[in-house]
Amino acid sequence: MALHAAPPPPPPFTAGRLPTTSRRPCFSAGRIFRCSLPAAAARPRNAAFLAPLRTSSAVCTKAVSNSDGTPGTSSSPHVVCFGELLIDFVPTVNGVSLAEASAFKKAPGGAPANVAVGIARLGGSSAFIGKVFQPSSFSFKIKRLFFHYTLFNIQHMQVGDDEFGYMLADILKENNVNNQGLLFDAHARTALAFVTLRNDGEREFMFYRNPSADMLLEEKELDLDLIRKAKIFHHGSISLITEPCKTAHIAAAKAAKDAGVLISYDPNLRLPLWSSADDARDGILSIWETADVIKISEEEVSFLTKGEDPYDDSVIKKLMHPNLKLLLVTEGPEGCRYYSKEFNGRVGGLKVNAVDTTGAGDAFVAGILSQLSVDFSLLQDEGRLKEALKFANVCGALTVTERGAIPALPTRQQVVDALTKVVA
Repeated sequence: MALHAAPPPPPPFTAGRLPTTSRRPCFSAGRIFRCSLPAAAARPRNAAFLAPLRTSSAVCTKAVSNSDGTPGTSSSPHVVCFGELLIDFVPTVNGVSLAEASAFKKAPGGAPANVAVGIARLGGSSAFIGKVFQPSSFSFKIKRLFFHYTLFNIQHMQVGDDEFGYMLADILKENNVNNQGLLFDAHARTALAFVTLRNDGEREFMFYRNPSADMLLEEKELDLDLIRKAKIFHHGSISLITEPCKTAHIAAAKAAKDAGVLISYDPNLRLPLWSSADDARDGILSIWETADVIKISEEEVSFLTKGEDPYDDSVIKKLMHPNLKLLLVTEGPEGCRYYSKEFNGRVGGLKVNAVDTTGAGDAFVAGILSQLSVDFSLLQDEGRLKEALKFANVCGALTVTERGAIPALPTRQQVVDALTKVVA
């Protein structure tokens, strides 16, 4: 597959970019940081504080300027991740129900966003395409910001609900993820997920997204150039649940496929978001045969095969399709199995004390894609592939030792330091 040359540097401001910025405080992870607002939000000093904000007729704007007001990077990333970006609320103690939890840790997440940040943390090149909420009323934001900061700071939660979109945009930028495909929506909130943690760190989810901003991404809003210039396009299945994001998702994947981009797919089954188990199974399998690399968990194997044994190689091989280059089955602390047309086998994992398994699979995906993106020949070399999968297993293992997904994603040095403990 031919590598795509990086595009020439963009002019200082192009259509869709924010030509000027206004500065205002946002709260994240116990500190105040600053982020950019569209020019329409900049208020003259003599303007009435509670005067309504004059907004553009456009529903959304691109989040392409950095926190300091400079344009965001537009160089072609190796891996483009498409889908949801949200806030996970993770209880500070395990083994209690949501109702019993006395406090939660706010953690940015969303499977495709986790992968994008994970790749960047490992020193790779990534981008994210999706949508988050952008409040349309400046005065409402300021009043709510003051209220939520006063209330939530007492409860060790530092961000008001109308600040999540800006906070997530900044999380991508702080982690060197290309964000030119990130859009703000003025009419729907950023998705929230409350997570219940069992004593072993495994999770159950309760989602608030009816609808959320990520569900409203439209095909006409896609940055197809960003997709076509990537080496790998990574996506999941959650964006297939509702329109208009379903159509946008399919169009994005088709653009990648037509451009010769390697397609990576992690279904990331979240059954409560689907109308039924059958709809979830049909939706996940509807794009199965477009993927070049697929990662699934042992639980997802059982779900997709309607209860067949996920440890039986003959069952796994039923999930292979003619154009699939690599099928990966993760097994938590036991490591993973790999299947291709030429070979198959198992790679052991790293045993750790699990605190929260949120994001472990995404960290694994980030680990393998960060290496595939610079060397596709790994797909034909079993020995080198196994080494790459050891690296990916450690990425997943280190992520479960902390609460939250993105906050727990490891750096390359942390993975290298832990590799000596991996079971052969």
